[in-house]
Amino acid sequence: MSDTPDSAVRTYIDTHRAAFLDDLADWLRIPSVSGRPEHADDVRRSAEWLAGKLKETGFPTADVWETPGAPAVFAEWPSGDPAAPTVLVYGHHDVQPAALADGWHTEPFEPVVRDGRMYARGAADDKGQVFFHTLGVRAHLAATGRSAPAVNLKLLIEGEEESGSTHFRDLVERERDRLAADVVIVSDTGMWSGTTPTVCTGMRGIADCEIDLHGPDQDIHSGAFGGAVPNPATVAARLVAALHDADERVTIPGFYDNIAELTDAERELIAELPFDEAEWLRTAKSHAAFGEAGYSTLERVWARPTAEVNGIGGGYQGPGGKTIVPASAHLKLSFRLVSGQDPYEVEAAVKEWVAARVPEGIRHRVVFGAPTRPCLTPLDHPALQSVVRAMGRAFGQKIRFTREGGSGPAADLQDVLDAPVLFLGISVPSDGWHAPNEKVELDLLLKGVETTAYLWSDLAAALPRTPSGETPGSPA
Repeated sequence: MSDTPDSAVRTYIDTHRAAFLDDLADWLRIPSVSGRPEHADDVRRSAEWLAGKLKETGFPTADVWETPGAPAVFAEWPSGDPAAPTVLVYGHHDVQPAALADGWHTEPFEPVVRDGRMYARGAADDKGQVFFHTLGVRAHLAATGRSAPAVNLKLLIEGEEESGSTHFRDLVERERDRLAADVVIVSDTGMWSGTTPTVCTGMRGIADCEIDLHGPDQDIHSGAFGGAVPNPATVAARLVAALHDADERVTIPGFYDNIAELTDAERELIAELPFDEAEWLRTAKSHAAFGEAGYSTLERVWARPTAEVNGIGGGYQGPGGKTIVPASAHLKLSFRLVSGQDPYEVEAAVKEWVAARVPEGIRHRVVFGAPTRPCLTPLDHPALQSVVRAMGRAFGQKIRFTREGGSGPAADLQDVLDAPVLFLGISVPSDGWHAPNEKVELDLLLKGVETTAYLWSDLAAALPRTPSGETPGSPA
């Protein structure tokens, strides 16, 4: 469905490879660590560098957008075709902290190319995966003879992802009209491996809470009062014990209502992946797989909701004994959510469940943090099929499917913009995100470039049009 010649794309990429990598190395030298106040100027310098480079690439608009925290970058390149769909690319330009003393073999902010890899903080997460869009769009134009992309192309590159995306949703809501899109492409993810290229189709959401339980007004003697007054530590233990049934299903009423169950086809696609459970357990530093009955390990991590006890405490924790009924106890719980679950409905259900199990004489409080919604793209969505075709052309092999067990700001884009979220990433597990000696495989990075060079024409042809020339879901 693309009019982009493969040979022309590859020739263009080969010709401009060296300059592309030199530019990426310049960007990686900027220590844009959003979580450290002393690097605030560096994060701003990173945003300004990217905005300048996007203008140099050809984007007519490339602006630094202010937030109460670190700045983001917005760029826009209209297609010129009034019927063209609009695509928004998301990534981030901030990075995790890094220092030679952490175990790096070379200075983390001085990129080094060795054995076909570029080592530097941000090489994979996420500057490399943002930057491949610059060469990709130029290759798309050169190969098709166009003066503008086949789609209305927008970029939103966040500056606070590595410090919690604190102001991201407010930014998206503030700039909703400028960001309006038919499809969102997230380039902040990875593949199964370099030899098994994959497309991620969804991420779980999350809701987390703290439960405070208060009994007597102070610690009291267990001989004088034990067995005759309610013990908040015992109540905490009973809540934890009641959270799952014998099949490790969450017992909170309504928790599984409306969830998107795995289809047989989806389970077959997951089973196709070359998953080594023993190796996975070594990575997890665990000694056994465990979880909801009737599901494989990957299905549990990617496609099933969970309830986890993140912390439990109360009463005396020092050496020796101290025979008391403690005054208080505390729990920290988190719930990973899948498509169909509303985090606010889960929050209400948890509060009701706790209230029903707390006895008289125990005061309690349940406080939830800011939730993240799950996102899932159906396998038959035309935009997802465009990504699969484009990756298949670049990699020359079948593209398989994964999901992510974690959560991220992509769901805010889906929620606020009411647009499907797709994932296009080329990073592999060995790239070492957040770890010493982070790197990106240069051959895979250039496959990302090639994929995007094919993608824009494919999306322009694949997305259905209405009689008025608008794509479904586009702003009126």
